[in-house]
Amino acid sequence: MLNWRISIALCLSILVLGSCSKSRKASARNSTKSKTERSIVNRYAQKMEVAPSELKNRELYSFISSWEGAPYKYGGTTSSGVDCSGFVMRLYQDVYSQSLPRTTADLSKSIHKKSPSKLHEGDLVFFDINGKKWSHVGVYLHNDFFVHASTSKGVMISSLQNPYYQKAFSRGGSP
Repeated sequence: MLNWRISIALCLSILVLGSCSKSRKASARNSTKSKTERSIVNRYAQKMEVAPSELKNRELYSFISSWEGAPYKYGGTTSSGVDCSGFVMRLYQDVYSQSLPRTTADLSKSIHKKSPSKLHEGDLVFFDINGKKWSHVGVYLHNDFFVHASTSKGVMISSLQNPYYQKAFSRGGSP
């Protein structure tokens, strides 16, 4: 009888201790992920000159971090080579679980237009480059910054206040 009780107590102890170990490991992973996300958010907040608390969508900034520097490739949709509309399409699929048209022209027709002062994080911004209507697209972030796939530098963050983009800006809005 005593052996039976000891066996049950031993089994229960092993179960309890085993579950505590798993809880600590999961907690450590979540803590590491949380620190990494905070680090990413802090980096982008500093870059855009805003308080980290203004950057609410951590998934968006983690996505941008993993794509920043990806080279430009016309027609591309992967981090080994992507064009501007392919990048926007992938960002919306992965971050917002939303399907968008593939081309810049089709994207520009699918938005609810807004004035530049009314743009919010996640809105699309369009540019007429070299006289070509709606030839470039990016995603608005904060404080007049947007992320896009540049033909010369790949995926990067730029400012709408840059004279080049100021001159080429054509429209913005939400999908």
